[in-house]
Amino acid sequence: MKIALAQLNYTIGDIDGNASRIIEAIRRAEGEGADLVLFAEYAVSGTPAYDLLRKTTFLTLCEEALESIAKACSRVTAIVGSPLLTDRGPVSAAAVLRNGRIDEVVEKQYVSARREMGFIVGGSGYKVVEICGRNIAIMVGDDLSQLHELDSEADFVVSINARRYGKGLLSYRYETLRRLTYTEGRNIIIVNQVGGSGDLVYDGTSGIMNRNGHIELFMKSFEEDFHVFDTLAQHEGMTEAPYTSYNHRTRMVYKAACLGLRDYFHKNGYTKACVGLSGGIDSSVVACLAVGALGKENVKGLMMPSQFSSEGSVEDAKELANRLGIEYSVLPITEAYDAIMGTLKPITGGTEFDATEENIQSRIRTVLLMALQNKDDYILLNSSNKSENALGWCTLYGDTAGAFSPTGDLYKSEIYDLARYINITFDNVIPENILKKEPSSELRPNHKDSDILPPYEVVDAILYRMIEKGEHREEIINAGFDQEVVEMIHTMVMRNVKKRYQYPPVLRLSTCSFRHECLFPLVNKYGY
Repeated sequence: MKIALAQLNYTIGDIDGNASRIIEAIRRAEGEGADLVLFAEYAVSGTPAYDLLRKTTFLTLCEEALESIAKACSRVTAIVGSPLLTDRGPVSAAAVLRNGRIDEVVEKQYVSARREMGFIVGGSGYKVVEICGRNIAIMVGDDLSQLHELDSEADFVVSINARRYGKGLLSYRYETLRRLTYTEGRNIIIVNQVGGSGDLVYDGTSGIMNRNGHIELFMKSFEEDFHVFDTLAQHEGMTEAPYTSYNHRTRMVYKAACLGLRDYFHKNGYTKACVGLSGGIDSSVVACLAVGALGKENVKGLMMPSQFSSEGSVEDAKELANRLGIEYSVLPITEAYDAIMGTLKPITGGTEFDATEENIQSRIRTVLLMALQNKDDYILLNSSNKSENALGWCTLYGDTAGAFSPTGDLYKSEIYDLARYINITFDNVIPENILKKEPSSELRPNHKDSDILPPYEVVDAILYRMIEKGEHREEIINAGFDQEVVEMIHTMVMRNVKKRYQYPPVLRLSTCSFRHECLFPLVNKYGY
């Protein structure tokens, strides 16, 4: 039996476009002699569709698209993921298409992702379907985790999925599949989609694992792919888990960020991005990601020094722009700052310099960046990181502004890892001065982050335990961290929920992103 795996990039709501790409892949599979061709969960609709799944018209269009796809299945059988409306509500389903019609429908039983809860209901679960004389157990999404419930009559398992990328999830997924295949004695075929869908990235990485826990087919990550697998041919299994080293993870983060950023732009019809270049590490990495995703001709940098900016930072930003080959402009903000402070003099005159003056500088820069977006259609990219987002170490309506944040789910130390990877891979495009300088927002004379915060290595270690691992303050202190530092960081995290509610969309690259897996109440007095 020949089975084709079609790992495609779908767009949410582009039902006609998705259907056309599915039909094209069916014809390719037919041309390459496949008996069965497999597509991902939600292939017809794209995902996550959220409240679109509650619209009857949307679901009707998906079902009509399935019927048109089925007409292309005269000589080959296809399994296609789509939402379907039932008398219990919408479900995520795998439709078995053959002989020009929808022959079987398999519903997902276990709804466990927050992005689906409240939008779809659990269905009847897996089915064993005979295809080309073979009994195939068809499962949708997280039903694969319930593999022990499977009847023994199936020759192998087909699992269609929409599994998002997150740091560490690829190796976790591999180990889970290896355990399931080996302990349950099942051959498993998993088909995932690929591409950016708003704040999510789907990594693809579809494949086939035999009952001994060995990979027989391993498809590309973060790229579309197509492969025909012959079940009767001899295959050499690979036994090493992919993407388990730290260096591999950084490479995957880079590829995920570029793909998520590229698809955010292309699927929304945007072409050009602007970045505020400060000469710091965060904006430098974002500029590199923008060039990697969109091309240097579509990226512009603005350098907006104030009287507190060092000459070195401006020169570093210029050097970065020149190495990247992007257009840039230098727009000093000193006059604008003086004008605003003059206007405010009846209110602020005679008071000491504090966060008021600092925040005004940041907000002036946002005004200039947004003017570029409005005038020349450059979409503003935010340059925040997860450490600053967690602590509220940022200015609302200032450096928190932007249409999209490709790095807001990466800790500061991970930004440095990504910068080093970029330099190794792309011939040192980030100047060494940027990598070596001490972090500073340069909003007051001789200002450095370390004036208030401990080193980011310490901050990030505490934040990781607090956010990703959900550890209590006492557990973190008992692990050897300074009590005063832990209490300060916890207080900053809890008091700045209001800021995180107002951040731009953040590309989710971790397994515990703010406002999704990590969601604190807007009003709370816990731990103050």
